[in-house]
Amino acid sequence: MRNEIDGHTILIGLMATPIRHSMSPTMHNLAFSDLGLNYVYLAFEVDQAHLPAAIQSVRTLEMRGTNISMPNKRIVLELLDRVDPAAELINAVNTVVNDDGVLTGYNTDGIGFMRSLAKNQLEIRGEKMTLIGTGGAGTAIGIQAALDGVREFDIFNRQDGQWDAAQRLTKIINEQTYATAHLHPLSDQAGLRQSLQTSRILVDATGVGMKPLEGQSLLNDPSWFPQDLIVYDTVYAPRTTKLMQVAHQAGVKHVMNGLEMMLEQGAAAFKLWTGQEMPVAHVHQVLFNEGSQNG
Repeated sequence: MRNEIDGHTILIGLMATPIRHSMSPTMHNLAFSDLGLNYVYLAFEVDQAHLPAAIQSVRTLEMRGTNISMPNKRIVLELLDRVDPAAELINAVNTVVNDDGVLTGYNTDGIGFMRSLAKNQLEIRGEKMTLIGTGGAGTAIGIQAALDGVREFDIFNRQDGQWDAAQRLTKIINEQTYATAHLHPLSDQAGLRQSLQTSRILVDATGVGMKPLEGQSLLNDPSWFPQDLIVYDTVYAPRTTKLMQVAHQAGVKHVMNGLEMMLEQGAAAFKLWTGQEMPVAHVHQVLFNEGSQNG
């Protein structure tokens, strides 16, 4: 049963907009209940204009911390006392921890990605990654993977408003990690196909495959996929995207969606706040084995 809220209950938040659809309150409150922790996690609709006051409220109300999601992940950097080095490289924060009024920002997205691979006994350190998309998820994945020992990246991105972010990510990997990164326009389909032949993992960090682009994929030819390639789509609703279907048709052995990444990034934040491990297996069972599809 869920713990009763009392005068000693510690508050943790989620600040973003729109955010009422999020699974995070259910995930964290279930974990608090499982472990008998007197915490409560609530979602707050907070836009960029109101974020400074909301972050100050973390101090004023002595909240333990808060998650941050779009559109606030970058602007929040200016409002914190400290920023974890990885989050500084990523240039985005998704988790804030309050230690006696000192607010420190972290980014657990890339950590969640790497942990999801480790849970499935998949090793990519020392290997090459083909990464498509350099938005928030793609940047976090690329930088964390580089810090953790991935040796080479082929980064593909549309030459649109995200191209500057793609250039920034490539430069950071090349100049501030031991990895090497090469940037390519997504229109270079011959280059993309060749990259897959020499990569251990393909990561699609775009939104292609989820609503309103459900049923679409950036790669549609099964012959492009080596069977020993790891195909990782960060989308998890729907559970099986078009990209994953194409990879299955190619006989790819390891095909993953973003579900484990979502759970593991939440677990990493949970540990930062509470010092305890989230009961991920039970959270997974309750949230996803009952057919829920919200993100």
